[in-house]
Amino acid sequence: MNVFDAPGITAIGLLYEVHAALSTRFAAQFEEHKLSTVEFEVLTRLARSPQHQLRMTDLAAQTTLSTSGVTRVIDRMERDGLVTRRACPSDRRSSFAVITAAGLQRLNEVLPGHLRIIEEWFTGQLDPEALQALVGALRQVRDAVHPCATAGSDSKCDDETKEPESAA
Repeated sequence: MNVFDAPGITAIGLLYEVHAALSTRFAAQFEEHKLSTVEFEVLTRLARSPQHQLRMTDLAAQTTLSTSGVTRVIDRMERDGLVTRRACPSDRRSSFAVITAAGLQRLNEVLPGHLRIIEEWFTGQLDPEALQALVGALRQVRDAVHPCATAGSDSKCDDETKEPESAA
């Protein structure tokens, strides 16, 4: 068998192609609403989180951004009124990024078009069983390669980011 015909090479190649094509469609649609792809991801993650907030470190863990990258994005989004920061009452070193009413409104303006693209070019291409299998497989791989992708909502990752308590 030719190494270039290996199923892994084919699978990752298809994943790259699908990601690139969908990302291009999404970016154009986000631009219509004056959002970058990263800003959309931040708003979505905050909107889906308890109390519409995440610790800045958890937001970095959930995205491909560094902690300084998250700070820069949140600075820009805060200037635009889409998010705000709130001090963490239990840890003076941490702060929360919180989606604002304006951020939720912007997200709600973007979502109908975003969902149309998802349905037309992604989920609508699969029958329900294939979609369920794909979601399960993607989650399994994501959890292996990016175990803190749900930081802030997953106690395992929360425990890893906390400092050990000293005995009193």
